[in-house]
Amino acid sequence: MRSILIDHARRYPLWEVDDLYKLIHQAAMGAEHASTDLAEVGEWLMHEIAHLEPGPSESLIDPISPDGQVVRVHLRPFAALQLEQDSLLRAFIRTAAEISPSTDRLDEFAKVATQLAIEGYIPFAADQVRRYLAEQRASGFPAVHHSRIYERSYKPAYRVVARLFLPEEILAAA
Repeated sequence: MRSILIDHARRYPLWEVDDLYKLIHQAAMGAEHASTDLAEVGEWLMHEIAHLEPGPSESLIDPISPDGQVVRVHLRPFAALQLEQDSLLRAFIRTAAEISPSTDRLDEFAKVATQLAIEGYIPFAADQVRRYLAEQRASGFPAVHHSRIYERSYKPAYRVVARLFLPEEILAAA
């Protein structure tokens, strides 16, 4: 998790503590807050792909968990490669339905994030990270949105999926 967080700090220098938390939350909890209604999620995916804005250069598959099994599939490269939307949709739905979230993993990742703040590898004060993570823990570790500056600067467009559920066409394209 150390290398993932350091890499994200390098790639997204304008990220805020909300974005740090969102990353470790997704790595530990997967897409557990996502709807599993196929029609609703399918419409959301089609709409988002149809309205993609230019953003940073991104890899198709971005591992966000230390074991590489939870990934973000970035939609700009996905759309540019003209990959099958249904295959990503099925992987996303399966991830939300079948992958067990883990608050223990989230706590572990929070400790790593706090240590990186202490060491100066991420651009947040350790006290700020501790306070924010304590608030999220007290609230039951809810899912959060990206910060406004992250949204404006990086135009995030991705789906969190388990690598296990990605079809070969997407894995081969990466």
